[in-house]
Amino acid sequence: MDRLLDSLFPSAENIPETWRLGAPLEQRDYLVNGELRRWDGPLATVRSPVWLKEGADERQVVLGSAPLLDADTALTALDAAVQAYDKGRGAWPNMRVAERIQHVETFLARMREQRQAVVKLLMWEIGKNLKDSEKEFDRTCDYIVDTINALKDLDRRSSRFELEQGTLGQIRRAPLGVALCMGPYNYPLNETFTTLIPALIMGNTVVFKPAKFGVLLIRPLLEAFRDSFPPGVINVIYGRGRETVSALMASGKVDVFAFIGTHKAASDLKKLHPRPHRLRAALGLDAKNPGIVLPQVDLDNAVEEAVTGALSFNGQRCTALKILFVHEDVIEAFLDKFQRKLAALKPGMPWEPGVALTPLPEPGKVDYLDGLVADATAKGARVLNEGGGQSRGSFFYPALLYPVSHEMRVYHEEQFGPLVPVVPYRDLQTVIDYVLDSDYGQQLSLFGNDPATIGSLVDIFANQVGRININAQCQRGPDTYPFNGRKNSAEGTLSVHDALRVFSIRTLVATRFQEANKELISEIIRNRQSSFLTTDYIF
Repeated sequence: MDRLLDSLFPSAENIPETWRLGAPLEQRDYLVNGELRRWDGPLATVRSPVWLKEGADERQVVLGSAPLLDADTALTALDAAVQAYDKGRGAWPNMRVAERIQHVETFLARMREQRQAVVKLLMWEIGKNLKDSEKEFDRTCDYIVDTINALKDLDRRSSRFELEQGTLGQIRRAPLGVALCMGPYNYPLNETFTTLIPALIMGNTVVFKPAKFGVLLIRPLLEAFRDSFPPGVINVIYGRGRETVSALMASGKVDVFAFIGTHKAASDLKKLHPRPHRLRAALGLDAKNPGIVLPQVDLDNAVEEAVTGALSFNGQRCTALKILFVHEDVIEAFLDKFQRKLAALKPGMPWEPGVALTPLPEPGKVDYLDGLVADATAKGARVLNEGGGQSRGSFFYPALLYPVSHEMRVYHEEQFGPLVPVVPYRDLQTVIDYVLDSDYGQQLSLFGNDPATIGSLVDIFANQVGRININAQCQRGPDTYPFNGRKNSAEGTLSVHDALRVFSIRTLVATRFQEANKELISEIIRNRQSSFLTTDYIF
């Protein structure tokens, strides 16, 4: 392990030409009211999780800097969004659906041109390997296409009139107002755009603040945002959330809050809003997803899914398996197979072929993980795998902890990193109680092949979590499926279809079914005198 860590970080000349960095990027641009404005105030240094060898030393790479906007500047972006919405009278919220779709398609075409630039920054900013960085970009583009198609379907169903009990009506979806969209650093493109794009395409105006890590990768898209949407419809700000976002929420001018992060941060921000009853929220929050291995099980599949579920992108996923409960009858075989699978995972730099384990972007994360390991081992757990828990700079080699018990911090805390706590159990009620008593309720995974046991557990857990995975790791996709959670894990539901509904409200235009009213409605539609009342069919 010492040799591995000594050779982990490369020298600059060993980086492939395609993925080498130029000079650090000093970004001072932010987007307000259709203009790229220059910030002449303080900047935040953007550091990479990648370190480089320089002789006998290693230094962390500085990628560049990003604007540290103040509250007043952030409020100018909010005011631009408020003005563009104009209490629902703005051009964007009143634009026909087909026209809004055209704007989003224009943006998508421009975005695709920046694929390599964004993928490169994903690797350097958050340490995501090349394959997953490319997948994140491509999946985001696919999500936009799927959102467009879903809106077309939704609008087609809304294009007809309904007659009920002598009342003629048309029900269509209308925007909610000004949306504040904030994404997470582990999926700074994909998770952000799963709220940003639905908010825009439904006619809301948006203030968008990039994730705390993965901030520079939005820069290649700023011109595309500027050129693809009318002024004020999309505004991009930077800075510390406690200064900028707090001011936005306290203004009371935010109508929809889309946020992916911790439940504590979400709660603190929502409390700042002076009219919380008017604030619609779509929140993806904490999770402590358990994987439950039953005694009757395909052990090879369970191990394969558990390793991927626990350690994909170094365990830095809200849908990662954060704790494993393994029955005593199969625990020894499970741990043996798990260690062999773990040992086969390749550590290295994000651009290296086949790399699965990469440096961590969050400052202080290695120290935090060290603390969890120290706490667990002091209370009876052991690190089973060779080299587990050893670190160098921003890199932390995964640690398989066993046996883990409720006295340990890692039993309760979401580690959001490459620690795999394994809890042995004999009585299944122990596991059931863990799920019932947990503050989190995003997902869980069941590994087993006994129909009676699986069926019984599905019934117990269906009212505890948003998704139950049978013989598969926890995950978000496919994006057409609902993505949500219970308890402290989420508010609202996101999927391609659900997100369109989250950022809109059903609005009804109705009249008595009488000749004069029929003629009035017909004339409005025939002469295209309303954008809302329409029977247009979008192909």
